[in-house]
Order: sequence, then C-alpha cells, then structure tokens
Amino acid sequence: MTVTEDRPTYKWVGTRPIRHDGYDKVVGKARFAADLNLPGQLHGAILRSPHGHARILSIDTSVAEAMPGVRAVLTAADFPTLEMGNPERDVAINLMARDVVLYVGHALAAVAASTRAEAEAAAAAIEVEYELLPVVLSLDESLADGAPLANEDNRTAFSGSDDPSNLATVTPLERGDVEAAFEAADLIVEREFETSWVHQGYIEPHACVVDVGADGKADIWASSQGHFRVRAQTAAVLGWDTARIKVTPAEIGGGFGGKTTIYLEPVAARLSEKSGRPVKIVMSRDEVLRATGPAPASKSRIRIAATSDGELTAIDGWIGYAVGCTNDMAGFIGAMSVASYKFPNLKLEAVAALTNTPKSAAYRAPSAPQAAFAIESVIDEIAQGLGLDPIDVRLKNAVTEGDPTAMGSPHPRIGFVECLEAIRDSDHYRSPVAEGTARGVGSGFWFNIGEQSSATVNLNEDGTATVITGSPDIGGSRASMALMAAEELGIDVHQITPVVADTESVGFTDVTEGSRATFATGMAVVNACRELIDELKARAATILGVDAEAVDWLDGEAIADGKEPLSLAAITAKAKSTGGPLTVTASLNAGGAGPSFAVHCCDVAVDEETGQVTVLRYTTAQDAGTAIHPSYVEGQMQGGTAQGIGWALNEEYVYDDDGTMLNASFLDYRVPVASDLPMIETIIVEVPNPAHPYGVRGVGETGIVPPMATIANAVSAATSVRMTALPMSPPAILAALGER
Repeated sequence: MTVTEDRPTYKWVGTRPIRHDGYDKVVGKARFAADLNLPGQLHGAILRSPHGHARILSIDTSVAEAMPGVRAVLTAADFPTLEMGNPERDVAINLMARDVVLYVGHALAAVAASTRAEAEAAAAAIEVEYELLPVVLSLDESLADGAPLANEDNRTAFSGSDDPSNLATVTPLERGDVEAAFEAADLIVEREFETSWVHQGYIEPHACVVDVGADGKADIWASSQGHFRVRAQTAAVLGWDTARIKVTPAEIGGGFGGKTTIYLEPVAARLSEKSGRPVKIVMSRDEVLRATGPAPASKSRIRIAATSDGELTAIDGWIGYAVGCTNDMAGFIGAMSVASYKFPNLKLEAVAALTNTPKSAAYRAPSAPQAAFAIESVIDEIAQGLGLDPIDVRLKNAVTEGDPTAMGSPHPRIGFVECLEAIRDSDHYRSPVAEGTARGVGSGFWFNIGEQSSATVNLNEDGTATVITGSPDIGGSRASMALMAAEELGIDVHQITPVVADTESVGFTDVTEGSRATFATGMAVVNACRELIDELKARAATILGVDAEAVDWLDGEAIADGKEPLSLAAITAKAKSTGGPLTVTASLNAGGAGPSFAVHCCDVAVDEETGQVTVLRYTTAQDAGTAIHPSYVEGQMQGGTAQGIGWALNEEYVYDDDGTMLNASFLDYRVPVASDLPMIETIIVEVPNPAHPYGVRGVGETGIVPPMATIANAVSAATSVRMTALPMSPPAILAALGER
C-alpha cells in the first residue's frame, strides 16, 4: 500500500524490475571478499586480548616467527603512531593496541602463514605479559566520581580540555521556559530507561584480501560500506599516500552501519608488505561479536509535561550512551533525535562515555532508537493517563514544515503527519484488539545525510548504457540508479548496467551510510544523464541538419519538427563521426537530504507463565519521499523493523565482571529468525523531497527507530507494567510481573 502526495507520473521510477545483481546472488556467482583467492596467498590471524583492560609490558613473537608456514608477524610497533588530534588516531588504536589493551578482543599482534590453521596456531603462541588495570563496564561506572579511566588517551570532544576523561561528548540543548511549563502542567510523567549493547548482526563477517606489490602499491578487496573510506583510513594508519592504495569493493553481505570503518585492511597490508605475498583475513563470528562495533548501551531519564487535552508543553531529559573504548559522537547524534514533536520548552543533555568494551559503531539510525524508546514510552504513558488515543496525541504535537528541530533549525517539507494518518486509517489500527492481546504504537525520526558522490554514465554504440558509481550496494542502490537513469534517458531499465567501481575508476564518493546513496549518488546519476541528453540533442542536430535549439528529447528519442525521430541507439551508432564517445561524469556535495519519519503499530501476546512475547501483527508506515523501487523500500522498512524487534525482545551483550562477552555466537546472541516474526505489513508514504529531482528521501535508517517503543508500549498494555529496560526477554518479563 502506498499513500502518495500529488507527483509526476513516471515510466520507470516507482516500478519493480528484477534487480540487476539478482541473478549473480541467486546462483552464487556474486563475489564476496572471502571468496577471493590470489596466487601465493597467505592467511592472516590476529591475537586478541583476553583482558578487558591491561597495560602491555612485553610481547614475544619469537616462537611464532619460527613456526611452520609463518611468513610474517607484526605488532603495533609496525605501525606509525598517530598524534593526538589526528582524526584517525582512534581508528589506529582500535585496530592494534599500542601500550594498553582496552577491551577483551582488542587486537595486539597478527600473523600471516600458508594456511589459516598455521596462522591461528602461531598467533596463539605469541607470549604477552600484562599488568591488569581496572575495568569500566557500564555507563554508571564510567560517569561515577573518581572513576578509573577506561582509556587514558581520551579527551572530551569540543571541551577545549586536555585532561583525560571518560566523557566523549556532552551536548546540551535548551529552549523556552521548561520549569514554568512543568509548573503549569496538568500531567507530568517521568521515567528512567536502559538499553544494552546490540550488534548489527550482518551475516557476512568482515573480510579482506590485500596484495602489496614490489612497487609498494596495494590492491585491496574488502567487504565495506565505503571503499573510499577504507582507502583513506588505511593510508592514515599506515602513513601512506592514498595514491598507493586501490580498493575494489566486493559484494557486501550486510552492514547496517557496522561496516563503515576498518578493522583488518592495514593489518593485512602490512603483513603483505612484510611477506611479499597477498594476505587474506576473514573474521570468525566470535571475532565479529567481540571485536567490532555494536550500537552503544544507554541510560536515560525523560520527563514530559502535558495539558489535559494532550498538548506536550515541555520535555526535560538526560540521555547517556556507553560508547566503548574510544571517542564516539553517539551523544551528539542522539541529541538531534528529539525532533518528532513541537515541544515549545525543551531541556536536554546527551552524553557519551567510554567503557572497556568494543568501540561502538553505527547501527542504521545511530543513537536514535535509544532516545525514541524512552520518549515514545513516556508519550504513550501520557496518552494512557489522559485517556486519549495515542495516535491523536502524536498528531496534536507532530512537527510540520517550519517547526524547529531539537537543534533549532526549521524542518523542511516532511511527512510525519501523513505517516500518523496512514497508521490511524490502516486496517490494522481500525481492527479490534483481540482478546488476550494488546496493541502499541510508536514513531521515529532520522535526519538523513547527503555528502559527496560521483557518477559516470557511458553510452554504448548500441544505445545501451553503463552507470558507474562509487556507492556500495547495501540496499538496492544499483536498481535505483538504473531506474533513475532509465527515466532520464528514456530507455528500458534492463538496457542499463549499473556498476560499483573501484577507487581508481570513479570519482570520490562518501560512505553508503545515513540513507544517502539513492539520494546523493542518485542525484549525481541524474545530473550526468541530463548533461548527456544535452550532448545527444547536439549530436542529433548534426545528424538531422538542424540547430541544436530545435531538438527536444522525449522517450529516448531526439525530436525535431519535420524530421523523423532519432532514437538514442541511432545517435550512439554515429558517435564516432559526430564527436566521439558519449560519456559524462558528474560530482556533487549534496544538500537537502530531507528527514524521514516512520510510525509503527504492533499487536502482541504475553505468556505470563513463561514471559514469552509473541509479535502477532506489525504494520509500518514510512515517508520515502518517492519510492524509486518500491520493493526495496518495503525491504528496508521490513528489515529495520525485524532488527528493532530483536533489539526489543532478545538481543544484548552479556559480560562477566572482567569484561568477557559470554554470548559471542548466534547460538547465544539471538537475532530474530523467520519463525519469530509475522509478515511485516508496509505502508509507503510518499511526500516528495523538493531537494531531489525525483523527491527521494533515504529510507534505510528510520525503520529501526520506532520498534522498541512500539513493542514496549504493547507489552506494557498487555502486562499492566511499564517496561523500561531492553531487551524484554522472558526473564525480564517474569521479573516485571513479579513486581506488579
């Protein structure tokens, strides 16, 4: 189902062609990083710390170096030390421990050998002497007076202080007169909330193959959401010029924000350089969970004031994020997430603090789900306390165009109200709540980003086209690029080949993150196509013997009065005689990404004997601006929802007192499987973004923001107990019921 604001009628945009990369992935031809094997290739293994926090007194690699098959061994001593203030310093520290290990799983040495088994055996033979240091494992421990430093290298960002601190960021926001609003309120609800670390749960582990030649130049094949960032970060960590590095993007088996940084590539590069052989490193699932970046844990306190008719007059809150071992912007980003409601009076502080756990990473809409869980839960409780419909309360207070964001800037044209109305008018919301079940609703926001993108469009001699971009395809961007190019050029979408090129074959392109690829890279594709059309019209004018101004372009043909139309294929067939190859590159730094909103509704049943929560029905409405490929949009909506359900009900990092993760496998860290989920019903709302030629808003982030609150609101209704901590696992449900 699609709810659409008036917009142009398109021939290709909005259709559902078979994805261009579908065949290769179905039959197993698609090449992921772990599939690549080069002649003479070695295998890498990494020694990781068994301690959550310890000073490295000595590392003895002599035994490992003498073991069978071993060709290279390295430690942090093989990398340059990046100075304080270098933007990649934390990446380097996380990649290979220098003087101190900061979490269980922190890398401190690596081996390249003929086989993976030989490499792992040699890594295990490296002898390390440690001095144990205090371990900081929670937000409360990190922020306590006199707390030990989780990382003595850290300085609070934007503070101007050079003193070591556990604080990563502090972001205060304030407008209006909060205290006066609370004094005048008819109802005040205040709650504290808590969430655990959760992993993105991508199926494909991190992997790379690196070949450093005798000329010192490196070829890298990697699973990544941004191969230009892989190049930049690898160069920085190694102290190399970027010109020495070529990165070819492999297919990516899931990322969700977790593959926006590096963990392996400089290590493999240095091992290759030392051994003179290509080196392949593939993480195990255990390594992925222990040593890559989860979404941060959080604690929050939210207080909201309301009038008797449901107007939300003030919010006062504190949101804290436990971001792991090095600095992270989670708190700063989280502060921006309070953007769905007008709140004339607002006072909010968002902080991020370090812990001796893996450095956190993005997970779809980073930091927003934790904030939305708290705020949407309190709003639900206000609606309940006032006896009002929860959708009506949200509609009464929903931001519209011109209303301020949490940061104070005005919202552009947005579709929050339309999403609320879509859920309110849906069959799901209008249907009666079945006996023994309960219903919850929740909303979410993500601001989306634009950033830098490049695209090259080549027209072939037979009238087909190749669209070359630098955006790894993690959510259907190949198909969306082809659809927009087909719409512009007026040819069949299957006559277009979309290609994700290496760092030497396309212009600079930022990471596929923040729901930017279809928006920003798509805009570059459109710009390139429009420049090509101008050139096609000029070439047609030459062929037809008319002025270029007399030629129009319609449905893939050049049209001039009194002349037979010329197809694109007819023009490209004469390219050599009319001026040469038809190719255009377009680059931009895109602005105006346009925020995205989503509203969710779910029905649950709670077994009070076992604590099991069953999600019975789930509907999501989300503003896509314009759905370029509706099937992909629906997939993003459903995927974010599924991950949010896991976050709400099952997923969490479990640590012992020493900082060892106790559930580092998919047997123990339980992501949702098909049997855990109903069919997730989707309502695509289309309120076109005026800043994009086709009205695109990114859709990948927002879907994960509402589920935790939506399910918590339903569970709270089912149990008559307000659920304030995630996950709402069976033991947590039973404990809450016991306190009822």
